[in-house]
This record gives sequence, structure tokens and C-alpha cells, in this order.
Amino acid sequence: MIKNNVTRMLEKRGISYTAYELPREKLGALETARRLGVPPERVFKTIVVVRSGRGKPILAVVSAVQEVNLKAVAQAVGEKKVRVPPQKEAERLTGLQAGGISPLALLGRGFTIVADTSMTEADFLHISGGQRGLNLRLQVADFLHLTGARVAPIGRPLPPSPKE
Repeated sequence: MIKNNVTRMLEKRGISYTAYELPREKLGALETARRLGVPPERVFKTIVVVRSGRGKPILAVVSAVQEVNLKAVAQAVGEKKVRVPPQKEAERLTGLQAGGISPLALLGRGFTIVADTSMTEADFLHISGGQRGLNLRLQVADFLHLTGARVAPIGRPLPPSPKE
């Protein structure tokens, strides 16, 4: 089983989790849910959001069935405007590969973390373990306590996918 700084930190703090190994390619949250056989509403993805002014980026955490509502994120953190950077910029800002960006791997690094209110609708969530190929299931309460995440309605339903 994969061990990394995130799993070691969870163990050191006595936080119960279950680790799932997935292919090391970049998987979307919907594909992760499908492969794990869990409801997509319980799989959360982290979107890096950049402030228009100065300040550390924001980590917006929404479920697999949502996209980030940038106006809601801006409102939640008291900014006028925010944007989602290109993937390369997000990787540079976090030091993590897209598909492995996780608030759990960025604790204590000054990122503001905002989680969608839907996270609190169940006891558990699935989230990246800080690297591609590692997904963690843990209690929502533990995630919120560890990350100090603000909870706000920052997600909106994904648009319907085009018919193939």
C-alpha cells in the first residue's frame, strides 16, 4: 500500500482512514468514483483558485458532480474576483501534480481551504492522498478539523455532458 507524507500525518494524529490505490494516471473525480464503486457525491476534487490581488491561492473542494462557482468562492473568502489558473500554474503553485492536489498534502502552507456545503451531507468523503494513484476515505469531521476548511456553497452542478 502506498505510504506518503499524508498517510503518515494521518497515522501520527490517530485519524482513521482507508487508502485506495488507483492507476497513477490523472483520473477525474467521476472516474475515481466509478473505479472505487462509490457515489460520486462522496468523491471530492480540489481546484486551485487564484486571487486577483495578492495572497496565497485558495483550495476549493467540491464533489465529483460539481464544478466550482467562482463568484461563490470569491464571496466566501472576501475577494472581488478569483480565477482558475491553467494546470501548469496550479502545479507550480502547489508543488503537486494535477490529479494529486490535495488540501491534506498542503496543510500549514498558508492556503485558504473552502469546502462545498454538500461535503457535510454524509459522514465520510473520498479525496486525493496528495499524489496520483492514492485516494483516501476519511470522516468529514476529521477532514474539516484537520484542514480548518471553511464550508460554503461554492459548488454548482456540472453541466450535462454532450451526447456522444
